[in-house]
Amino acid sequence: MTPPPARRRRSGAVGSATAHNLPRRGAVRRAQAITTYGVGSLIAVNHESFVVSGLDGADEHWSTDEAPRIHERRLARILGVEHFRLPPASDEFSKDGIRVRRFPLMHFCPECDELRRHRDFNPPSGKSVCGTCEADLVPSRFVIACEAGHLDEFPYWSWVHRAAGRGATTAGKCGGTLRLRTSGRSSSLRSILVSCTCGVPEVSMEGSFRKNALKDLGLRCRGTRPWLGTSEPAEPCVRTPRTLQRGSSAVWQPVLKSALSIPPWSDGRADPLAPYWGRLRDLNDRSDVEMCLKVLFGDKCPVPLDEVMELLAAEQEEDTTGEEERTFDHHYRALRNKEYEHLRAGNDERERSREEQFICETPLGDPTALDGIGVTGPMLVKKLREVRALKAFTRLADPDSLSDDNEAKLSAAPLSWLPAMEVRGEGVFLRLAEDRLAAWEKAPAVAARAERISTAHRRMMEQRASDPTQVQPSPATPRMVLLHTLAHVLINEWSLDAGYPAAALRERLYADEEMAGLLVYTATSDSAGSLGGLVAQGEPERLAGTIRSAIRRASWCSADPLCIESEASGTGGTNMAACHACVMLPETSCEHNNILLDRALLVGTPEDPELGFFAGILHH
Repeated sequence: MTPPPARRRRSGAVGSATAHNLPRRGAVRRAQAITTYGVGSLIAVNHESFVVSGLDGADEHWSTDEAPRIHERRLARILGVEHFRLPPASDEFSKDGIRVRRFPLMHFCPECDELRRHRDFNPPSGKSVCGTCEADLVPSRFVIACEAGHLDEFPYWSWVHRAAGRGATTAGKCGGTLRLRTSGRSSSLRSILVSCTCGVPEVSMEGSFRKNALKDLGLRCRGTRPWLGTSEPAEPCVRTPRTLQRGSSAVWQPVLKSALSIPPWSDGRADPLAPYWGRLRDLNDRSDVEMCLKVLFGDKCPVPLDEVMELLAAEQEEDTTGEEERTFDHHYRALRNKEYEHLRAGNDERERSREEQFICETPLGDPTALDGIGVTGPMLVKKLREVRALKAFTRLADPDSLSDDNEAKLSAAPLSWLPAMEVRGEGVFLRLAEDRLAAWEKAPAVAARAERISTAHRRMMEQRASDPTQVQPSPATPRMVLLHTLAHVLINEWSLDAGYPAAALRERLYADEEMAGLLVYTATSDSAGSLGGLVAQGEPERLAGTIRSAIRRASWCSADPLCIESEASGTGGTNMAACHACVMLPETSCEHNNILLDRALLVGTPEDPELGFFAGILHH
């Protein structure tokens, strides 16, 4: 039942970061606290702007009193933490929530046109108004950031004094007051004019977004991290910052990592041992493990010794890379590989306990219904649990395009936990027929289209990066683009047949030399829920009909022939035949932000119908 309004818990109240019991500034959903408004992001509340505080700090931390623990050992291991916590939630009777700090500090008064720091307007306590005009103050529309994650105020003083040849060296020492006005002639940056009462010529904001605009002023990043508070010293940084609009998506991009709960971790047996796994996994001998458990728990160990040994063996089996290759990417790929194995094999009903969170079964229908389509091995995932953790965040660039060195940390000091969300639901897993896929991948036209997408993706990442040598390889291979596009058309088709909106479904791709599968599952834990409608679509007869219908629907787009004949589309040309009228999905449903898609690899083109993996469906 839904609690009465007076008792309803708000999903993460946003409050100030200076002391307890400060006024609530607004509210966000719990899931948004790791996907949209996570640590280090900017959040607009009414006419004010704030930065979400870090996980630690004197009075600025995320309170753990109302942030329940959640466990997912496989993901915790590769992220180097003991457990995860849901973002804080609070109601009108509690004191804590997500803490924020005012940022940017530079504000503009629309009445007197003055541009200065918030406190210099002498606003009344708890209000953001000009102390002279009593007009609502407007936060600066512009901030600067670098690829290391640092965030700072836009240098208005240096910008307006550059015309006088004084630049950054004397900016702020003239004794004048900055003013900002809009000419009203257009909506461009040329109409935003900044001046100083010291008498320097008035300048516009035009050109401030150039990549080297601040470098030309002699400015370098100061390494400031306002989300960690004023007591945390700035980091040394040699990068050149870039100007961004305060509301730009480039200001904050989450680095999210996720894992499915699979046996033997999926029944919660290992949860009581979470703080001690780092110690236990270094022991190889059964007697050493037994002695360690006795030291930790005495005679009241919550997990039998045999089960502990089974869990340790499962962890060692997953960690198969050599010492010289034990990078985060290798561990994360090993995590996906193990999920693929369990989804492919399923789990025996006799081995399941009541607490089991992973139930994957073979359909009861006739598997020959899928013969000739190119899809095989469907599995009904009747119960699953996914944990999504916020590892870090980036600015200015796609999180997948940069190395770990460019990830901004959520806290000043290492912590034993990270914020995360858990999703429980259902799904359908399927694989592509390996023999048919191997032959299709070798076709020169197929490889050429995938290579064109990969080249465009890498070019886009290099253009956004200050150091192109740190850019990671593009994941765009023929089978990856094929699986990705197939997942999109299936989600669109099931949104019509399964009773779920497209935004409530999500893809999970398994694409490398050893894997060729996809999982479509319920991606939300609220109103759409898990009602069994998606699992019912995985029976072979119904799945075969769905795939045929989805492929026929994808063979035509309302934007054709422009769409199917497109040589490049999407951000930076990272798609080919793909648009919002045919295969693109809501952002919550896609693992790759609606890039690396090509409908032609499914259905072919008018010039080359055999290019499509499923072209045979259209010929019958």
